Amino acid sequence: MKNVKDYNKTKQACYLGFVTQAIVANFTPLLFMAFHREYEIPIASLALIPAVFYAVQLVTDFLCAKFRDIDYRKSIIVSEITSALGLAGLAFVPALFPTPLVGILICVCIYAVGSGLIEVLCSPIIEACPFPNKEGMMSLLHSFYCWGAVGVIVGSTLFFALFGLDNWRLLACLWALIPLYNIINFATCPIEPIVQDSEGMSMRQLFSNGMFWLFLLLMVGAGASESSMAQWTSAFAEASLGVDKAIGDLAGPCGFAFCMGLGRLWYGKKGQRLDLSAYMTGAGILCFAAYLTASLSPVPLVAFVGCMVSGLAVGIMWPGAISLTSARIPEGGTALFALLALAGDVGGTFGPSLVGLGTQSGGNDIQNGLLAASVFPVMLVICLLFIRKVAPTRPERKGTGEGPQTLAKS
Repeated sequence: MKNVKDYNKTKQACYLGFVTQAIVANFTPLLFMAFHREYEIPIASLALIPAVFYAVQLVTDFLCAKFRDIDYRKSIIVSEITSALGLAGLAFVPALFPTPLVGILICVCIYAVGSGLIEVLCSPIIEACPFPNKEGMMSLLHSFYCWGAVGVIVGSTLFFALFGLDNWRLLACLWALIPLYNIINFATCPIEPIVQDSEGMSMRQLFSNGMFWLFLLLMVGAGASESSMAQWTSAFAEASLGVDKAIGDLAGPCGFAFCMGLGRLWYGKKGQRLDLSAYMTGAGILCFAAYLTASLSPVPLVAFVGCMVSGLAVGIMWPGAISLTSARIPEGGTALFALLALAGDVGGTFGPSLVGLGTQSGGNDIQNGLLAASVFPVMLVICLLFIRKVAPTRPERKGTGEGPQTLAKS
């Protein structure tokens, strides 16, 4: 009797993979004041932590793009091991160095490798499973990053309120249990290749495809539209609403992540009857309107509502861009997903930087920075209009969504 593969276990493993990524991306910034007080690290020096994290993640994305023959199971297990080691290492490694910041950055580099691998591999692992409604499944998958972000911010805030910030080492070890547990899931779940027998395209082949550059720009716009608001909502809440940092974190990035997760969850459950590119175009227009509301409204509460609405709008952008691209370049393989992740991270790095520059040049008014970043949803909409014109949905995909048919046998 033929064994039936349990792809729901694969799905659950990938869900926890994105939760892990959310933990490593959002937990350490919550410890900045603890690092400052305990290790006497200057606040300005702490800015190296997110910079190193995203730099290592970008390098990981690029290296994944260079290799076609990645062993998905071994690589995704490595992602969970490095994520767990980096998180748990925060509790012990900094004290081993005369300059604790060096130890912190070593841990950041370790878990950033895990984050980059998760970002590159979880999407194609799900794409290769024989699920119906591939684009909805991709949106649902990426919603778990949002729920992970909400969980780590709320959970850590409650932990610190109950047990004190001085016990942060214990919490770091507790969060590390999630990727440790997920090693078992990825070791035992079915994993299919996104393409068979090394048939995936190389970086050179992808770059020679003119349409691929348009999809890269789409991912840059998606990453920038999401991160520009996500990374500045806490400061915006503190400055405009006059709340302290704890409330700013809960109302800002936590609220934004919750709204973004709702947008992804809704499309994952209800979006199978919708045209993905048209839906994303509408989301881009709504996002632009939300950015304008946040940046131009003289009423702080209305401006803050604009921030939250942008979270709903950007929810579909990153997973939707992946689904649109893989539907039109189904032979792209690992290099395709790695380069898309790289482009999204480039947008996620450049977007918040533009907000910072706009804020500084506009008299330290964050609203001026957000107004500058409103160019990114416009960029995304323009890319989508070109895609709808020159690369319509493949006719053989009609009625099954725009996600690619898996080339692997179930």
